[in-house]
Amino acid sequence: MDGLASLLDGARARGAFLLRSILTPPWSLRIQDRAPLTLVSVVRNEAWVVPDTGEAMRLRPGDVAVIRGPAPYTVADDPATPPRVVIHPGQHCTTPEGESLSEAMALGLRTWGDTLDAPDGSVTMFTGTYQLDGEVSGRLLRALPMLLVLPADAWDSSLLPLLDEELGRDAPGQEALLDRLLDLLLTAVLRAWFSRPEAEVPGWYRAHGDPVVGPALRFLHEDPAHPWTVATLAARAGLSRATLARRFTELVGEPPMTYLTGLRLSLAADLLREPDATVAAVARRVGYGSAFALSAAFKREKGISPQEHRAVVQG
Repeated sequence: MDGLASLLDGARARGAFLLRSILTPPWSLRIQDRAPLTLVSVVRNEAWVVPDTGEAMRLRPGDVAVIRGPAPYTVADDPATPPRVVIHPGQHCTTPEGESLSEAMALGLRTWGDTLDAPDGSVTMFTGTYQLDGEVSGRLLRALPMLLVLPADAWDSSLLPLLDEELGRDAPGQEALLDRLLDLLLTAVLRAWFSRPEAEVPGWYRAHGDPVVGPALRFLHEDPAHPWTVATLAARAGLSRATLARRFTELVGEPPMTYLTGLRLSLAADLLREPDATVAAVARRVGYGSAFALSAAFKREKGISPQEHRAVVQG
């Protein structure tokens, strides 16, 4: 498993929020839905993404913004335009004063805004939102800045036109199809982003290309439940324990077994979202000998028990 595949393992949209918006200037949307991850792309004209802290970034046609929650932010025709619509959890929209706009701005199938005529100057954009923490792994979220924008000229993909076309269809299995398209779009955007010099990728991601550490990382990701030790991992990679431990810590930023613990607990957190998964079953799948052992490690690392975590992610 390569670095990007392991990073995205666990990004699985399930009934994701996908919407085409058509808005006439001046417009401004205050987003406070607390979603873990959102993608925004402009199809026509321009928009600005304005975080509460940090630099506002312009979106031109074909650009894609990836926005990491849950902090609120604004999307507008201009950074100076005051919010006119507020998006709350559950994608409920209101005026800043609290008056509901959900019905007034509905324009048809997965389309929303203030006009269907799309006059000159109006913006057309689409939004794809992972709505639950369990849909995106914590490891992925920690690898991303609060806001990144991939310019249209930095990648070449047919996914944006395809997604725009599929948003307007109402056919059997359409929701599942759109979920997978959103996952594909996220994968393609991040693959292009992580190849850019301005991307601050995590050390372990870069380490996947290292001839010493790369094989060891792949072994851990391919079989995290194996009873690994530094000695067995080094032997499998054809290295001495000292060489592996030193090089791994230098590139990844933590020792091999510390990294493995984090990987196992991240996987456990995702697996606990499955309604029928018991703590004991998850423990076996991620390499812990018992439910008690997983619970102790989980609470030590995350501050809550696996049961408490599941209650949160399942609502």
